[in-house]
Amino acid sequence: MNRFDICVIGGGPAGYAAAMRALDLNKRVLLVEKSKIGGAGVYNGALSSKTFWELSRDVSLARKRLQKYACTEIKVDFKEILNDVKEAIFLRKVQLETHILLLQRKKKDLFSYTKAEARLVSANDVLLKKSNGDEEIISADNIVLATGSRPRKLAHIPIDEKIIVTSDGIECFTDFPESMVILGAGVIGCEWATIFSNFGRTKVNLIDKADRILPFEDEDISLTTQTNLEDNGVTIHKNSQLVRMEIKDGRVEYELKYKDGHSEIHNVEKALVSVGRIPNTENLGAKEVGVVINDNCTVVNEDTRTTVANIYAVGDLTSDFALANVGELEGRHAVEKMFGLNPKPLTYKNISTIMFLNPETAGVGMNEQDARSKGIPYRVVSIDYSLIPRAIAMRNTNGFFKILVTNDDEMKILGMRAVGVHASSAIQAVALLISMDKGIEELAELIHPHPSIIEGIQECVRMLKGKSVLKPEIFKDMLKCRGCNEQGEYFELVQQR
Repeated sequence: MNRFDICVIGGGPAGYAAAMRALDLNKRVLLVEKSKIGGAGVYNGALSSKTFWELSRDVSLARKRLQKYACTEIKVDFKEILNDVKEAIFLRKVQLETHILLLQRKKKDLFSYTKAEARLVSANDVLLKKSNGDEEIISADNIVLATGSRPRKLAHIPIDEKIIVTSDGIECFTDFPESMVILGAGVIGCEWATIFSNFGRTKVNLIDKADRILPFEDEDISLTTQTNLEDNGVTIHKNSQLVRMEIKDGRVEYELKYKDGHSEIHNVEKALVSVGRIPNTENLGAKEVGVVINDNCTVVNEDTRTTVANIYAVGDLTSDFALANVGELEGRHAVEKMFGLNPKPLTYKNISTIMFLNPETAGVGMNEQDARSKGIPYRVVSIDYSLIPRAIAMRNTNGFFKILVTNDDEMKILGMRAVGVHASSAIQAVALLISMDKGIEELAELIHPHPSIIEGIQECVRMLKGKSVLKPEIFKDMLKCRGCNEQGEYFELVQQR
């Protein structure tokens, strides 16, 4: 029987990172993937959808520029867009597969990779079933479960991945649908609404049971996103409950009931069901060997360690953030923990996130809702993109920065939200300061490149210190600097000098 120091089950972002970290430590590693290396991080997920978004953003910008200069409207072919997406996926696929192949040759005594379905038969033994029918049992001192997740399906909706699809079925489209409905106004639903409306070929409807989309974000974020979607032609069915969705004559008919009691029936060409994802924990044998799994299919864990001492769970299997960057962090952390490097316990307070909307929206740390729910008094400062020279030069002033700090002299950074071009890049310095438990002093005197979007962050910090170039009392609608007490009530800040 082959024996390894560690067996990693799942070759997505979390599992791949775990295997590579174990290799750093000169451990004998087996990486097992039953389908496609890279997982949803490459296929039908992060890379593919974000390539769609990048292309849609380019098309949207080109269309707006052409309209402004009275030029001919451009025509976009869905098959060409899909080919670009597939090329991006193929490039990443080749990178990962080549990397694995060369590692197998150069470090054959340490690294092994196999394509197989894995099932735990004990706390140390794993049964591998290959597609040709061959079976093998291997033994490992430690096991990492990193089997990822899949789109959640609803029993009462006939998802066929052709007419009614999950995110896995988008690539089955042969053309832009003339109309579509998206069930679910969370991040993924809003991203796909952005993508299809950006191309300008699809009338998009978005079903939202709440009174505003993205309810986990502050109202200014959700309202900005809503306005931009509606300006792009998206109809948002707010405060609505889906009564039924079915396929009729090759199209989708759905019925909504609203909180005021009235109902509506709509007919569209396609439907996208975007109601979250489910961890892949079935047929894994985890429960049978003592790993406790919650009712929502997530694995019970403490700092990546499961209820079985030598078995760890990372990525979408845990109840933490279902994000590729978080999965990679957890994968590396689990390996360092199991081999005695004693890493600090995982903290998620400085996890950077991005929503691929119109415009992109990024965040790190707390938002105002978080601070209020915890009764934390804070100071909050914001600047509109219309006051940032680089945004003016780009002719794209749709957006804002918002920074939260503690309501004391230290003004330690609690969180930041950025909406607009370059948002995801702009938050990195703030994310570092949060992880270092630092205040704003380090940002105040930095000399940023000019003109750049991040100069807006510096102006926010200067406002907090009472020495901004532009004064909030003059630009009241575009510059805001105030405090919020334990009761969630705003108060004006006395500017320091």
